[in-house]
Amino acid sequence: MSGGTDNHLLLVDLRPKEINGKHAQEVLDRAGITVNKNAIPFDTYPIFKPGGIRVGTPAVTTRGMKEEEMLEIADLVSEALQNRNDQLALERVRAKVCDLTRRFPLPS
Repeated sequence: MSGGTDNHLLLVDLRPKEINGKHAQEVLDRAGITVNKNAIPFDTYPIFKPGGIRVGTPAVTTRGMKEEEMLEIADLVSEALQNRNDQLALERVRAKVCDLTRRFPLPS
């Protein structure tokens, strides 16, 4: 949203994809990806169904993930949202998420 990395959060405007943040959060949760619905600057969507999602990077950097994995995560988010009405596709994304997190376990 800001065009840069101002902090450890990414704010994604979903309005061009015609999906609200609440629905995206629910879809991504089914795919094993945790995000939060979030209003975006100049949001035209209602407060309980905002136009964006917030993605935090500490959850992945703590596991040792870097830029390459962030690109993979972005692809998984896109795949899940594009197939939001296809439960089998969401299960395939979830399997890919499990594979990624197995490669980068939580520190003990």
